[in-house]
Amino acid sequence: MPLQYHLCYITDRRGLAPLPLASHLRIAVQAGVDLIQLREKDLDSRELLSLAKSAVEFSRESDTRIVVNDRLDIALTSGAHGVHLGGQSVPTNVVRRRVDKDFVIGVSCHSVEDAVKAESDGADYILLGHIFDTPSKREYGLPLGLNKLSEVANRISIPVLALGGITVERVRPCLKAGARGIAAIRLFQECPSVADRIHELREQFV
Repeated sequence: MPLQYHLCYITDRRGLAPLPLASHLRIAVQAGVDLIQLREKDLDSRELLSLAKSAVEFSRESDTRIVVNDRLDIALTSGAHGVHLGGQSVPTNVVRRRVDKDFVIGVSCHSVEDAVKAESDGADYILLGHIFDTPSKREYGLPLGLNKLSEVANRISIPVLALGGITVERVRPCLKAGARGIAAIRLFQECPSVADRIHELREQFV
């Protein structure tokens, strides 16, 4: 089944309790999240590889795709479905030349120019942010807003996922602006049940 790019869960185990991250990932996969970005920057290579292998195993009989933030080596070694690249990562076009056509490449973007370049370099999707105000992103400037989201979505053909300050109530406005889906950390972690949250989010796409 083609990847839908509707719901992307970005992990942050430090903000997750009481379940360990692996258990949370298993539940998220069982609930049908489309994409999981393993974003555990402070894990050493051995720990990250172990986590990635576990996530890939959880996803084996599902439609969930696992991408590893920044670490192409870990993504390839673990058998993950792809990699997510940021501003300091290996360039998108270099990665695209090294992997097969089914390997998923996501790119973090903050402007129309970033998005156009990511598409031309071979990205499969972009995360655009931050769209709304969120405490963790205030040091990076003002939110882009829905108008900028719409502008980016109208300039490229690959999926745009809205990131930053996303709530359940903000999903439909993002979709109306042209986003294919949303990406978030706290939305999937600061909730009584990740399975119920994913179901709630799915209803916003109907």
